Amino acid sequence: MKAWRVKDLGEPRDVLHLDDVPTPTPGPGQLLVKVRAAPANFPDVLMCRGIYQVKPELPFTPGVELCGDVVEVAPDVDTHAVGDRVVGNSAPPFGGFAEYALMDAFAAYPAPPSLDDAEAASLTIGYQTSWFALHRRAHVQSGDVVLVHAATGGVGSTAVELAKAAGATVIGVVGGPEKTEHCRRLGADVVVDRHTEDFVAVVKEVTDGRGADIIYDPVGGDTFDRSTKCVAFEGTILVIGFAGGRISQATLNHALLKNYSIVGVHWGLYKHKNLQAVLDCHATLTRLAAEGAIKPLIGERLPFTDLADGVARLGDGTTVGRVVFEFDRDA
Repeated sequence: MKAWRVKDLGEPRDVLHLDDVPTPTPGPGQLLVKVRAAPANFPDVLMCRGIYQVKPELPFTPGVELCGDVVEVAPDVDTHAVGDRVVGNSAPPFGGFAEYALMDAFAAYPAPPSLDDAEAASLTIGYQTSWFALHRRAHVQSGDVVLVHAATGGVGSTAVELAKAAGATVIGVVGGPEKTEHCRRLGADVVVDRHTEDFVAVVKEVTDGRGADIIYDPVGGDTFDRSTKCVAFEGTILVIGFAGGRISQATLNHALLKNYSIVGVHWGLYKHKNLQAVLDCHATLTRLAAEGAIKPLIGERLPFTDLADGVARLGDGTTVGRVVFEFDRDA
């Protein structure tokens, strides 16, 4: 089979190579899946650089999320069958940036019939992260003001949709006029172009000085630091990630004085600590997709041969929504 592999660590456009490799065989508890579509995720970029918390042995194939058809099932698996169309997470080192990938059976879920392959492939990591962040960690309520940073990114766009579905007022922060328009189409009530506007001032103006009840931050660094200046009394700052490159250092006396919470969100732990919650979340997301309340923002649908460049541009921060690689585009 064809697979994109990382043999040396570095920037994606430099270290991703398209190779001919043997098709893997599923081990205990696993599925072999023929990949239909695979989105680029920021963890893929970090794994190429060797700075993600999961560090597969070299060489490995990235691609942490996918949609595909089950073609082989390990003898001990009775939850899936050959022919099932599934979405979910790959099992390293045999990721989704290949013609075939391995998945742990517990991390493969029925693909929503209302979504095409690229959309279905994009339903797991981003939407599950935002669902757990907003509903389980921050307990979003109708009427809350939710500030979403990187609001047209892979995870930020899902937070905009899910916060709106929960009845919140959403303020989206983006970079540039093109992303501003995309954010409005996602449903944000107020859009801030960080290149020309100060999101702290906008939040205070929109809320009459009260601040945002929930701040969704996948950026970190200076973005986190400034977010502390516009979080509401008893508000919550959700720490999603550090795409900006600098890991934030919280000033805890400030959290004490302003009475706000800093809450970490690591969705991947739920697969091991509370799998039923993940399954319930997937059922909810499938229903919301069928109702039209959510629809993954696909910025680019690319052929498999363009994968290295697409992942690299995601790492550069120049993409909008999801960049998804589809195998039928190579036909």
